[in-house]
Amino acid sequence: QVQLVESGGGLVQAGDSLRLSCAASGRTVSSYAIGWFRQAPGKEREFVGVISWGGGRTYYADSVKGRFTISRDNAKNTVYLQMNSLKPEDTAVYYCAAGLQWGIIAAMSRVTTYDTWGQGTQVTVSS
Repeated sequence: QVQLVESGGGLVQAGDSLRLSCAASGRTVSSYAIGWFRQAPGKEREFVGVISWGGGRTYYADSVKGRFTISRDNAKNTVYLQMNSLKPEDTAVYYCAAGLQWGIIAAMSRVTTYDTWGQGTQVTVSS
């Protein structure tokens, strides 16, 4: 079983950048696809993006495409979410999640595809 810990959240202004990290322990992260989700107050958890085991494939939600980039360093057992041109509507708690399956974006965007979740990190973007 892998354990995940997110870090890197904070308070930024619109247009700024942040890089979130998802550090894995307990099992090598290279075995898992790693997804990023976010949840704003009063809203359901929504898909942000996902990266495949080897890092060769990624999917992104339309709302972040072109602004966010997911990368992974399996040697460091860490996955990153680089967020550029942040907007107030990006404000949410961001979670990373690990899953053993890979499929089409419709599958990878489902919360139920993932087996393990981190505790989340708050990102607040002021206007």
